Amino acid sequence: MAIDRWLFEQCCRGLMPATLRFYTWTPAAISLGKNQRHWPNHWQDLTWQGQPVNLVRRPTGGRAVLHAGDLCYAIALSLPSTHRRQAYESLCQFLIQGWETLGIALQFGNAHRSDTHNPNCFGTATNADLVLRNGFKLVGSAQVWQGNTVLQHGSMRLRPHQDLVKQVFGVEHCTEAEELPFITQLPESVITAHLIQAIQSCFATEIDRQPLCPQEWREVQAFAQLEAVCEEVRPAKGLTYES
Repeated sequence: MAIDRWLFEQCCRGLMPATLRFYTWTPAAISLGKNQRHWPNHWQDLTWQGQPVNLVRRPTGGRAVLHAGDLCYAIALSLPSTHRRQAYESLCQFLIQGWETLGIALQFGNAHRSDTHNPNCFGTATNADLVLRNGFKLVGSAQVWQGNTVLQHGSMRLRPHQDLVKQVFGVEHCTEAEELPFITQLPESVITAHLIQAIQSCFATEIDRQPLCPQEWREVQAFAQLEAVCEEVRPAKGLTYES
């Protein structure tokens, strides 16, 4: 998450061109929305596969996302217009097109939030989410803006661990996922290759693949340490969720 923040900061300062990245999480983690202030106490003590489940704060809004078996993307760029909904839908087109080339049809959901007490981002679907025809929410995304520069990032549910989902949110993973074995068998490398081709097609651009150099990694680490000092993640006292 620190890399997303750092990339956004670099784009805001005009030090980096439009950037796309894909990433996964090891070990598992829970990212909290920028303004999310309530979550269960037991999230502070979660472990999975012998390692603690870290709590991190996103620079974007929304609810908690469990990062285990998912594939994340992030785009940071400056735009000529600051019409946020229009920008959001435009940036989502490469996700729709990329998954379509994999045989998966995605569309924007048509529901508004109904459960305001559900801390799980993937526990509800809205008209901002990308869902399958059966209503399964495959992609949840969010934005943060500074001037005309935007960071949009999101999570794609590929192989959710049902035991961990139940441990975190107290509910079983939705059954629609069990009907989608094709998605769970897709390697991340295949998905990212199709999404990269899609974004090049959608925006008539070429992607130049560049890993972070050692100096940039040092800047990211320093940025992460500064963020940790400025913001401490704490749970709401006495808040629990039962299965």
